[in-house]
Amino acid sequence: MMRQEFLVAFLWVSLQTAAQTSWTMRQCMQYAVEHNHEVKQAERELDSHHAAKTGAVGRFLPAVSASVGAQYNFGRAIDPETNTYTDVSTFYNGYSLQASLPVFDGFSRVHALRAAKAGVLMGQSELRQKQSQTALGVMQAFVNAVYCEEMVGMAAEKVQETELLLRQTRLLEEVGRKSLADVAQVESQKAEADYELTRQQNLLASAMLELKKSMAFPLGEELTIKNEEWTAATPPAVGIPVGNSSFELQTAHHQMQVSLHEWHQARASLYPSLSMSVGLNTTYYHTLHSHVGQSFHTQLKNNMGEYIGATLSIPLFNRMQTMTTVRRARNNYLMARESFEQRQLEVEKLSREAWLDWQGYQKQARQMQEKVEADSIAYQLTRRQFEEGLSTAIDLRATSSQLLNSKATLLQCQLMVRVKEQLIRYYRGETIWTE
Repeated sequence: MMRQEFLVAFLWVSLQTAAQTSWTMRQCMQYAVEHNHEVKQAERELDSHHAAKTGAVGRFLPAVSASVGAQYNFGRAIDPETNTYTDVSTFYNGYSLQASLPVFDGFSRVHALRAAKAGVLMGQSELRQKQSQTALGVMQAFVNAVYCEEMVGMAAEKVQETELLLRQTRLLEEVGRKSLADVAQVESQKAEADYELTRQQNLLASAMLELKKSMAFPLGEELTIKNEEWTAATPPAVGIPVGNSSFELQTAHHQMQVSLHEWHQARASLYPSLSMSVGLNTTYYHTLHSHVGQSFHTQLKNNMGEYIGATLSIPLFNRMQTMTTVRRARNNYLMARESFEQRQLEVEKLSREAWLDWQGYQKQARQMQEKVEADSIAYQLTRRQFEEGLSTAIDLRATSSQLLNSKATLLQCQLMVRVKEQLIRYYRGETIWTE
């Protein structure tokens, strides 16, 4: 009995510990990548590309088929042995086995296989792109939630600080060092701090709901996040082009390759095609209600026949359908090439912007750190002067608001530095949801 109670208590503590585990940013991104619906659709698309590649490989193999036929004749019919009409009932049974192999088809199968291989690479790039985009969305939602959580902490500190200041002001008013106007102004600051705390708590709840949605996390379950220090990625040097390392560019490049091979495959329809075929067949014939005739095994052996043949097909005129298909495939390739070149410029621009933003936010963070230190000193001095009657509550409120805004701006800059680091890694084609 004691053992069972111990096990129950151990399981309860384990469940409580698991429920209270804080999620890091990478854990959130990994969860989203594993559960996102668009990522699962991309996985199915990749499997379809693999199936298309298997089908393209299979076109190089011979096609083998077998057939069995049975026919029951009654009334007037032709006797296959004498080739004369008869009116007796007969049973006819035929067997055939044949194989065919295209010898030359204008390299259509070759280009189809190349297009299928490029399609597999495109599917892999699309899957990685969907995973990266999902991770980026979760990262942005995570950063927003962290910002709101930190702002809630600052607002709570502000509430505690104004409560302490209000008690001090009331004591000073009782001894005659402060007036009722000073007390009213501090009470106004206290009410404003309470309002700001409530507003930040509401924003945090909305940010957490958006984070759960981005992760495909159950909205009704509790989610606790942890603001850990992320490992900084080394950004590329300015002036270095992105190339084809980005998943977006890889997808566009492979799409262009698929369109190119599909164009060449369409042009193969203009060439003659040659195919070979071999086969064998045999038959069995029996007149019903008659005991005369060869046995089943003997007829199958005696009626056995083999054949081998070749077929040459030369396209002459099909009402311009081939030329239309080739023209459409060529235009698809040209459009895919233009799309790739356009996307290449866009990704390179975004990569350089991310690098510049990373540098800019680093400088801003250093400057805001100095400003926060200066505003903190100014607030402490103003508060001391307020306690001594050398400044008003309005001055204290102004310096307090300035310090809070500086802290919020510093937090925003620090978070944006981390976001830009991950964006640089994304444009370099690195995996951002794992270490």
